[in-house]
Amino acid sequence: MPLVSGAGLPGVPLTSKTMKDFMFVDHNGNQMGIPPDPHERNLFNGRGMARLAIGSLEGLIPLVETWRPDVIVGGKLSYAAPLVAGKYDLPYVRHALNLGEPPIIDLSAAAELSPLVERMGLVGLPDAEMFVDTCPPSVRRFDAGPAQFMRYVPFNTQRPVEPWMLSKGDRPRLFVSAGSRVTRDYEFDTVAQLVQKVSPMDVELLLAAPDDIVDALGPLPDNVRAGWLPLDVLVRTCDLLVHHAGGNTMLTGMVAGVPQLLIPQMPKQVGPAERLAEHGSAITLRGGEDTAEVIAESARALLEDGSYRERAAAMSEEIAGLPAPADVVGEIERRFAGRS
Repeated sequence: MPLVSGAGLPGVPLTSKTMKDFMFVDHNGNQMGIPPDPHERNLFNGRGMARLAIGSLEGLIPLVETWRPDVIVGGKLSYAAPLVAGKYDLPYVRHALNLGEPPIIDLSAAAELSPLVERMGLVGLPDAEMFVDTCPPSVRRFDAGPAQFMRYVPFNTQRPVEPWMLSKGDRPRLFVSAGSRVTRDYEFDTVAQLVQKVSPMDVELLLAAPDDIVDALGPLPDNVRAGWLPLDVLVRTCDLLVHHAGGNTMLTGMVAGVPQLLIPQMPKQVGPAERLAEHGSAITLRGGEDTAEVIAESARALLEDGSYRERAAAMSEEIAGLPAPADVVGEIERRFAGRS
């Protein structure tokens, strides 16, 4: 809620539990670990997001009954949205999450939700009447359906802007990130290894990580600036993004026209990363390929081969030509006027 309200948006908390409570604890209270098999990992994600939906209904249903919305807009993995839309016969708009999720996650969530769906008197999870997609057409899945496209607008928790953030020196500026959810128990080794592998290069290295994680990394090389850095500000001065293929980081780089070195850490990140590499604006490294030597070689290729920046610039132009969020809101209003 502090993040939502800090962005100037109204919000209501639907549950006091955390994402971990839903992802790693089943309906019977049993603790679960992340499956090593990629297919099982996607099934695991679907079940966890389904439990999040179930846990959100206790707060969401009174909100809908009190506020009486005209349309329900839900994120692609927000399965509470179609449940509530079906219960109250409201139009349901599905909103993309990043560059797309594997369809198997939907199937896994539907199976987990089937007893609740039956109790609610629904035939199944209602289909969206409109899909808002922030993935540019040129890198969508081959089987992606019709969509209302929308321009992605970068956002991250802000920090005061300092002069050094607005311009770079003579050396290439590399931005390294493993995402905003890094803790001592989650993805910490990923951050530490990335710094170890990239910092020997003759570059200015910007490491984006929570401040407590930076402290835990210990002394860093002189060419490294680290902390909770505003990517949406810094990306315009960067020559290369090196990260774990998280969707928001990837899209922010695409908006800015910056080449990217992608090292997916989750099965669902592999597809979008490979599509961006096929587009020609990124290089994707798979498991076992992310040695210090390969990372350095790939980074040099992205910095020295102008074709990557040309393709990244083309991607930026494509995104800039998509409808703005305000235009899409207007389209939603027009399409569903008088339906409530």
